[in-house]
Amino acid sequence: MMIESSRVIDFHGHVGRWDIYGMIDNPDLMLQAMDAVGIDNACLFHIFHPDGVSSNDLTARFVAQHPDRFVGFAYVSPLMSSGCIDELARAIDELQFSAIKLYPPYTPWPLNKPQWNPIYEFADERGLTIIFHTDSGPQSQPKFIADIAPRYPNANFVAGHSGNIAEPRGQAIAAARAYPNVYLETCSTFRTPGVIEELVNEAGADRVLFGSDMPLMDPRSQIGKIITARISDEAKQKILGGNASRLLGI
Repeated sequence: MMIESSRVIDFHGHVGRWDIYGMIDNPDLMLQAMDAVGIDNACLFHIFHPDGVSSNDLTARFVAQHPDRFVGFAYVSPLMSSGCIDELARAIDELQFSAIKLYPPYTPWPLNKPQWNPIYEFADERGLTIIFHTDSGPQSQPKFIADIAPRYPNANFVAGHSGNIAEPRGQAIAAARAYPNVYLETCSTFRTPGVIEELVNEAGADRVLFGSDMPLMDPRSQIGKIITARISDEAKQKILGGNASRLLGI
């Protein structure tokens, strides 16, 4: 079936090369992939430079090629020697990025440790959304989101990949059920049958966001599992774009 009545927003995409996995961030190829499956906007971030500044500049350069289709997310890390919050302010205010991406596996600290708090405080003050990479690793388990979400009620927190596999996925669902500012994003999840239905039935369609992880992953299979899921058309519209539109003001 086709979902045509709402804008389709991919909440999880990358700028940058990852040659070992054949990941090439060619904007023309990305647009071809988006057009082939009806993705209107792709949210993009670059996570391969530890200083954040270089990553955000590369994202801005990429987004500027097609600003009507690409949406930039800011990347920072508590490992930055100085200016983490200054860089966030630059990325949001000057580069006009719409949200924040954090990648805990690149740091020694679980995402609920104090080293991350200045970033959460910034997001809370600005009413911004943060998407985390989440999985079963010691720094990035979704259960940690349940520790921070109630302390920063004006920010929204997205469990990227929804934890990927069964146990951390259960943690992500529990966090979303407990706190209204926690969301679940769909890319990867190891393409397990029934995962989309599980997320919707357990956390609610209002709390699920479509993501593809392109160009690392093929958006056809990632959007296909939303379109073919045994959920209502209304739920699909929310997941494919309605929820993201609300969070990002698109």
